[in-house]
Amino acid sequence: MTRPSTFRRLFVILTTALVLASPSTIAEARSAPGRTAPKPVRTWTGTWEAAASDTAPALPGASIRNVVHTSVGGRAARVRLSNRLGTRPLQLGSVTLALQRPGEPESPRAVAGSVRAVTFAGARSVTVPAGRDLVSDPVVLSVPADANLLVSVHTPADSGPATHHRSALQANFIAPQGDRTAEESGAAYTTTIGNWYYVTGVDVLGPPAAGSVVTLGDSITDGTGSSFSANRRWPDRLAARLRGLPADRRAGVLNAGIAGNRLLLDGRGPSALARLDADVLSRAGVRALIVLEGINDIKGTPAQTDPRALENAYRLLVRRAHSRGIRVIGATITPYGGHGAYTPAREAVRQAVNAAIRTHRIFDGVADFDAAVRDPAFPSRILPAYDPGDHLHFNDSGMRALGDTIDLNALLPPRAARQPTPGTLLRRLSPR
Repeated sequence: MTRPSTFRRLFVILTTALVLASPSTIAEARSAPGRTAPKPVRTWTGTWEAAASDTAPALPGASIRNVVHTSVGGRAARVRLSNRLGTRPLQLGSVTLALQRPGEPESPRAVAGSVRAVTFAGARSVTVPAGRDLVSDPVVLSVPADANLLVSVHTPADSGPATHHRSALQANFIAPQGDRTAEESGAAYTTTIGNWYYVTGVDVLGPPAAGSVVTLGDSITDGTGSSFSANRRWPDRLAARLRGLPADRRAGVLNAGIAGNRLLLDGRGPSALARLDADVLSRAGVRALIVLEGINDIKGTPAQTDPRALENAYRLLVRRAHSRGIRVIGATITPYGGHGAYTPAREAVRQAVNAAIRTHRIFDGVADFDAAVRDPAFPSRILPAYDPGDHLHFNDSGMRALGDTIDLNALLPPRAARQPTPGTLLRRLSPR
């Protein structure tokens, strides 16, 4: 190993140790020589996620500024970058992390003094092999909860198809030429896009936390129908509710939704079964998983006509999650009457799958999304007040109703509490 490489690794180890040590702990150790200070308990928790959905053309020579929204905060962060769907090694010239100017969700401007270099084993530049993900070194930055971060990436060369998340529902930015990752003003970022490039997650380091909750789903979880750059997807609403709990129960929420995703077959993104490891099991501090998948299997091509196939897939997801100690909540499939793909035969499959979710004890709990948003007069349809017009997705009010459906105590019971038996129904709150 060369001396520069050794120095970089030692620097990362020292930086991490300083991040892990709280000021109060250091002070106590100094003031009481001979006493063994208690070790601070600090863990990595996922605060934001975007699942890799497909690829887009590379942007050689450009800088891309991704805007991501935290669910929980911490005193340090690390960034997850992906070349998972790429076919060639990905060259990253530089990466930075910063706080976005508050109150400017559609601006590339950073808070003055907040831009931090992101390193990988101490190095500013890195090459990510095709098919691989990468987690950065710790970045010392006070990260607030419920705030926007800027993850800026410079790609100096054409590295082939770029792994991205197609439907960000968030303004992101491109500086067409040069390494602009450290720029605070954002003036060079003249192009706005609606995709997240390369970045697939942010973790934070902080006090003892309740871990994280992953929401695995399709376009409904991804947020289609909700307001742009406003963070009003149902997982965002869930995160807001979790922030109201005591500090040691404020779990992060990781949105692993992909518009067009299916449970059984690859399509828009790998199937839920195929991507479970990458998008759920590999994430930091995961304690619970909420699954809302199946409508694209029922209405897609080829259409899934056997409810038992979906039930068996759910059971496989649950077994794999349970092997990691993760609770799994199953969400019933929401109505889509009036949509162009609706047929009575497909509706019968949806009803059969929902009956299995409610009564066959597949999951540790059930979030009855269907009951929360259906029109009592026409149960195969969404309530008009929740329908953005396509009879499948949800507007902001509908997203709020979904996020309010989940019983937080059943989702994340206190660690000392007895675990509910599989099949326990989650309390459904009235939409408001």
